[in-house]
Amino acid sequence: MTEIKVGVIGGGSSYTPELIEGFIKRRDELSVSRITMMDIDQGRLDIVGGLAQRMVKRVGVETEVVLTTERRAALEGADFVITQLRVGGLEGRDKDEKIPLEFGIIGQETTGPGGFAMALRTIPVMLDIAHEMEDLSPNSWLINFTNPSGLIAEALNERSQVRAIGLCNAPITLRNRIATLLGVDGERVRLDYFGLNHLSWIRKVYLNGQDVTGEVLAKIIGGEAAELPGYAFNERVLQALRMIPNGYLQYYYHSDKVLNK
Repeated sequence: MTEIKVGVIGGGSSYTPELIEGFIKRRDELSVSRITMMDIDQGRLDIVGGLAQRMVKRVGVETEVVLTTERRAALEGADFVITQLRVGGLEGRDKDEKIPLEFGIIGQETTGPGGFAMALRTIPVMLDIAHEMEDLSPNSWLINFTNPSGLIAEALNERSQVRAIGLCNAPITLRNRIATLLGVDGERVRLDYFGLNHLSWIRKVYLNGQDVTGEVLAKIIGGEAAELPGYAFNERVLQALRMIPNGYLQYYYHSDKVLNK
């Protein structure tokens, strides 16, 4: 099995322990020799990175977990680079959400004016990372978990030479919720899912290849699983769509209600 090296930009993120757990669970499929966790916040890096090191040590996985504040150290020689950063920190998110409210518009971190502001801060940093990868790890893959994922993926693919994938956990989360609702294993459920990042819809739900969209929609509309999409959309919207919207579409379908909230 080929040993791989992974660089994590934003290693102090609260997502990191889940990432490390994923590598541990799949150690028979993925032989990871080194994970280099980079973050600009030394305090967060020490706390989250220390936990990651203890997790690996406890199960006896021979993976070296390196902590650094130097970005190039995480990129050099990496086979995969995972980006999970928030440019501007939570203070930036606070502004993204509050400034639009002064103009009667919803502020949200991935869509609308808030998402666009986040994109303006984040895309230059992501392109810097991509250009450094072109020099330090030209054959690696960049897997991005940073929002707004769709805009960043477009920028990376148009303005850099790196091989990049934009990742969003919304589809798999919705599939798992539907599987739980139906009382079956997730592998038995398939979605006809379309859209981009947080602007997306489930057009059809299949259980063992059979269309069960009507059954799932009935449970959502009837209230048994009203919150399944991530928001309790009203019956009129769901009946008109005959699809299951991503929860983030609440900001468009129920904008006045959400704005008041």
